[in-house]
Amino acid sequence: MYSKDEASQLKQQFWTAFGQYVSPHPSAEGLKVNWVNYKTGIKHVYFKMQADKRSASIAIELTHSDPGIQELFFEQFKEYKNILNAALGETWEWQLHTTDEYGKTTSRIFKQIDGVNIFNKNDWPELISFFKPRIIALDEFWNDVKYGFHALK
Repeated sequence: MYSKDEASQLKQQFWTAFGQYVSPHPSAEGLKVNWVNYKTGIKHVYFKMQADKRSASIAIELTHSDPGIQELFFEQFKEYKNILNAALGETWEWQLHTTDEYGKTTSRIFKQIDGVNIFNKNDWPELISFFKPRIIALDEFWNDVKYGFHALK
């Protein structure tokens, strides 16, 4: 078992290593991008990568405080579902109005793998192999569809 500081350091080491590993890869627009803290440019729309001692996930998270507006964003993503699936080369889970760990209502489109542990450095190659192609594919997808969300800003 790790102390809070040790756990935090290991997570930071992983995300730093991941960032260094993918940093040479430019965005779909050919620009330098912070892959770990990806900015969509649309408030309340986030691309999030998370890992803990049991699993890892990558998600499009919709966090608008108004459930109706959140649903509008979700429905807009549904309009682009075929483009998303084609960019990713796989289908993801879709959850409208779920509750996050803080009790806040969010909606998510995500992919999760189980049986990986961010605190085990032997799992890091598997985690990187899980996150890297998906965050790059999300960037390519977003580059194609982001203008369809500007009316919802």
